[in-house]
Amino acid sequence: MSKAPKDPQEIFPDIVKDYIELFADDLLSVILYGSAASGDYIPGRSDINFMIVLSDAGIDRIDQAFDLIARWQKRNVATPLFLTEAYVNTSLDVFPIEYLSFQNNHRLVYGKDILEDISFDSEFVRLQCEREIKGKMLLLREGFLESRGKGRNLQPLIANSLGALIAIFNGLLHLKGKELPHHHRDIIKEFCEAFDMDGTVFSKLLDVKEKKVKLSDKDTTGLFKDYLKEVQKLWQMVDTLNTEEGSG
Repeated sequence: MSKAPKDPQEIFPDIVKDYIELFADDLLSVILYGSAASGDYIPGRSDINFMIVLSDAGIDRIDQAFDLIARWQKRNVATPLFLTEAYVNTSLDVFPIEYLSFQNNHRLVYGKDILEDISFDSEFVRLQCEREIKGKMLLLREGFLESRGKGRNLQPLIANSLGALIAIFNGLLHLKGKELPHHHRDIIKEFCEAFDMDGTVFSKLLDVKEKKVKLSDKDTTGLFKDYLKEVQKLWQMVDTLNTEEGSG
């Protein structure tokens, strides 16, 4: 196999063919999600993420996919999520933010679109947003202290945390009854306008994540302190959010 494709859809026919050969009728769906589905894909840097939906019989033999997964990793295809439709339908109360993000940014490559018609309980979404934000706050503080103010330590922390935070933004926009944007910058803009947050801070954080800027240790530390302030404002706001005000 060659290296990462310039356009993810280049590999659709081959990857579907491989999974059909492996699982036959037990393969129900191949679904693209993440940056490759949203338009934020960067060739050579972004992973290509697939959801492989199997029957109950198929999920019991996922060990047969070891070699196939290893081969596709050479083309920047991450280890897929192997799921059953029943697992998805019974997980919406536990992981609503994740499935909301899947639903908002996905492309059906093969089979049945199991994400199209799922719906979410607003209170489950709010509770997960609160839990995730408060947990993120503790991890960010811990990481900040462990970084000793060094930009080379803070930048990976920014990059690794911002994606999860943007997923939370999606959840909160859903609670507001807003139509969810697809691109990260649009999500940040829409969220900050809807919840009166500092969009400049989050845009700068995204610049760091995407390696569009180089900041000194002092500037990175200052940006990270602003990041902590905004996340603190966020969890305080979510703690009192009335889910009945949104569309649910």
